[in-house]
Amino acid sequence: MRDSRVLCSLIALLLSLAVHGVYGDSPYRFFTWEITYGDIYPLGVKQQGILINGQFPGPQIDAVTNDNLIISVYNYLREPFLISWNGLQQRRNSWQDGVYGTTCPIPPGKNFTYVLQAKDQIGSYFYFPSFLFHKAAGAFGGIRIWSRPRIPVPFPPPAGDFTVLAGDWYRSNHYVLRRLLDSGHNLPFPDGLLINGRGWNGYTFTVEPGRTYRFRISNVGLTTSINFRIQGHSMKLVEVEGSHTLQNTYAALDIHLGQTYSVLVTMDQAPQDYYIVVSSRFTPRVLTTTAILHYSNSRRGVSGPIPGGPTTEIAWSLNQARSIRWNLTASGPRPNPQGSYHYGMIKISRTITLANSAPYMNGKQRYAINSVSFVPADTPLKLADYFKIPGVFTLGSMPTSPNWGNAYLQTSVMAANFREFVEIVFQNWEDTVQSYHIDGYSFFVVGMDGGQWTPASRTRYNLRDTVARSTTQVYPRSWTAIYMALDNVGMWNIRSENWARQYLGQQFYLRVYSPANSWRDELPIPKNALLCGRARGRHTRPL
Repeated sequence: MRDSRVLCSLIALLLSLAVHGVYGDSPYRFFTWEITYGDIYPLGVKQQGILINGQFPGPQIDAVTNDNLIISVYNYLREPFLISWNGLQQRRNSWQDGVYGTTCPIPPGKNFTYVLQAKDQIGSYFYFPSFLFHKAAGAFGGIRIWSRPRIPVPFPPPAGDFTVLAGDWYRSNHYVLRRLLDSGHNLPFPDGLLINGRGWNGYTFTVEPGRTYRFRISNVGLTTSINFRIQGHSMKLVEVEGSHTLQNTYAALDIHLGQTYSVLVTMDQAPQDYYIVVSSRFTPRVLTTTAILHYSNSRRGVSGPIPGGPTTEIAWSLNQARSIRWNLTASGPRPNPQGSYHYGMIKISRTITLANSAPYMNGKQRYAINSVSFVPADTPLKLADYFKIPGVFTLGSMPTSPNWGNAYLQTSVMAANFREFVEIVFQNWEDTVQSYHIDGYSFFVVGMDGGQWTPASRTRYNLRDTVARSTTQVYPRSWTAIYMALDNVGMWNIRSENWARQYLGQQFYLRVYSPANSWRDELPIPKNALLCGRARGRHTRPL
């Protein structure tokens, strides 16, 4: 059985060389994953989890800039399964993005091999299951992309590198939560918080005194912003979703849904055990969980009160967000300084305004952007576009500004042109924090503030050293503005990272189009692409 999987991986390599030959100069890393159900007890109650190779959370992916990742996924569930790669840009290759708008789910009992490349990227990310609300059952894990050996990193090598996957959690199985959403109800308040799949004091990080460690913290939860802190220790921020930052020091960090932060922590306290604390933000009651920071020479367990953190304070969080800046002199994935890209001097092609809402439609809770509540088509949009299948979606079905009319259902796709440089304004008139992710891109968060965005708001933009990232928050009754260079052709998902809102319609697709029909702009359909819906029975292409 194992030998056959190795053979499949070798075949995948041959396919990747044939289909993506331009990647042939970069190393290949092979992964074989088995997706199964399994019993888990993260909050002390038996649940049906989704495991990868028997693990919850799933295995870590380690890669170096430009590495090719050949990930062969065997689906042993009773339902279709998809994995997406939060923050990996899939340069010229939205075929591999792993969301239903681009990629067919893997049928039960079947296999699919993803061929990805960490092209021109460094930093901290995570993967997760994107289909059928499987994210509420597990199958998520960390991704670390290391700099190439000759590319300078703006801090000394740490003594160790820890991944922290934190977020809210429900005791109910994922299919129960899915049925609740399908029936037109929102999710209840979460039952607790997890750190690396464990509840209260369930996970331990062991460290040596006097040494400095890197912690890569991702909010992989479903509905809740979190705050992260370590008892008695300060945190030096060094990287956010692939951007090296100014190395500001924080006692606590807000991390919104889908976001990842990377901090350095020096073990400079008395040798004992300390609390690592994660608590919920902007919630009617505060959820808290802890892990243990264990000094290797400690003879004393955790003691004292659990360090408190911010709870509902918006201004505190907004000020912290504004303090996170780009390190202009540090190298990114390439040797040239990050600041050599002067985003603030590029002329804007157009402004897109996106306003979220929470309408009830036919007596059921839905969520929408610009009054459009997204409904999945019967065929992935990328396949429908490639095969020119009529009736699956209509370009322009996603308005570029709010119309404030009645909400309606639509498979919404916004048209855009390759090499546009756009300004996107996220306007939030609701009383909850929003978190938005854009697949395929990193964007510059140039401004955020309360109230209504107007053109005059541009006078408050940071056009010099704001951070580039792939997920941004929008505070209640506030706006956030981003600049984004549309330099990646494909079909890209723009979505709420609140997974209930995403599931019930707060998402759409951005089709970035190049008329060149050239491999220079976009890679061809993979030979092994799964074909489903109205694309079933068609052919990808010969080798």
